[in-house]
Amino acid sequence: MGRRDEPRQQTHLCRGCQCGAVRFRVEGVLGEASICHCRMCQKASGNFYQPLVSIAGARLTWTRAEPKLFQSSSFAKRGFCPECGTPLTFEAPDGIALAIAAFDHPEEIPPTIQWGIEAKLSYVDAIPSLPGGVTEDDPVSVPFITSMVNHQHPDHDTETWPPEERS
Repeated sequence: MGRRDEPRQQTHLCRGCQCGAVRFRVEGVLGEASICHCRMCQKASGNFYQPLVSIAGARLTWTRAEPKLFQSSSFAKRGFCPECGTPLTFEAPDGIALAIAAFDHPEEIPPTIQWGIEAKLSYVDAIPSLPGGVTEDDPVSVPFITSMVNHQHPDHDTETWPPEERS
């Protein structure tokens, strides 16, 4: 997995948005995983680029709600969670691609090619050389991080979401 000339294995992958309102399952063989730098993908994802994987050889089943669609061009629609706004799909005449980071295990879907490099932001290639550290390395952030309550959906399917409030 990871090289363009190697077919991806049969998969049964779950995924969804940040709040858990939209969940779906992908069964079958995923297509090409890519990063798109085009300006439209930058704006749709609110990021430097958008990592996507084609589901050309797979079956997509919505298991909890469906994304809302935005017609981003005369050819493409973008799907996103109507509750939290998480970008989920890119739908074009040649098929559907899904946002890699929305998979429960995105580390299993490495991109193999880049598109739209004419719009690539000049500093993207330098990001790996920036200094970095884990969140706990910043002593000012520790009290904030340790007191934070995470309302994000976990990286696995749940019977219902959100969980019932406890009294």
